[in-house]
Amino acid sequence: MRDPFSRVALLALLALLAACTPLPPRNPLATWVPSPNHDIRRPVLIVLHFTNQHSVQESLDTLRTANSGGPVSAHYLVGADGRIYQLVADQLRAWQAGPGRWGTITDLNSASIGIELDNDGAAPFAQPQIDSLLRLLADLTTRLHIPRTQIIGHEDLAPGRKDDPGPLFPWRQLAAAGFGRWPQGALADPPAGFDPWLALAVVGYPLEDRPAAVRAFRHHFRGIEGDALDDEDLRILYNLALQITGRN
Repeated sequence: MRDPFSRVALLALLALLAACTPLPPRNPLATWVPSPNHDIRRPVLIVLHFTNQHSVQESLDTLRTANSGGPVSAHYLVGADGRIYQLVADQLRAWQAGPGRWGTITDLNSASIGIELDNDGAAPFAQPQIDSLLRLLADLTTRLHIPRTQIIGHEDLAPGRKDDPGPLFPWRQLAAAGFGRWPQGALADPPAGFDPWLALAVVGYPLEDRPAAVRAFRHHFRGIEGDALDDEDLRILYNLALQITGRN
């Protein structure tokens, strides 16, 4: 007859060993290159960045070490060649967004998955890189139940402090694949009394620095510079506000 106490002890030992086993990489699409710069949280949106460094290896080194300005990290880095690296497990909190706000969310590191793109902001994004990003977004939004509309840029949440992924990023291409917020249908002139600042806030932009918020909006939705709203900006804002409030 087997000793029941020995069996209980064995099960307890196995449970203890399992608890002590490091978390494995969570994404088979990526090469696991772990960074220690993280803690635990649950994501509800995805933030896109550019690295603005000289190489993927330089970016990997930066994201995996303590730096003079403080440790930084991201969950993923996508090279120009399309290779995906995972540095922090999805369920952990990477240190990538920093101070900012999107809608009512103020702790962006706790709320988001961060994806770095190997790009300096001055060159077009390589198509293999965007193809891999789309695959990664499809995986993350499905597996982590992140709404597909909740994909933004670093500049969107921190206008004036950050400018990535910049006006060259192909937001329209992402929208065509079903990711991110984008105007739908024909753009109509807004009615009299339309408040563009309220619409910007409805989209999610913080308004502490209004010219910076306009620049971020224009980078994202038009790929152009400028900190003053024109008629086309107003049409886009009206369209987006109707989408978000469910009135279109």
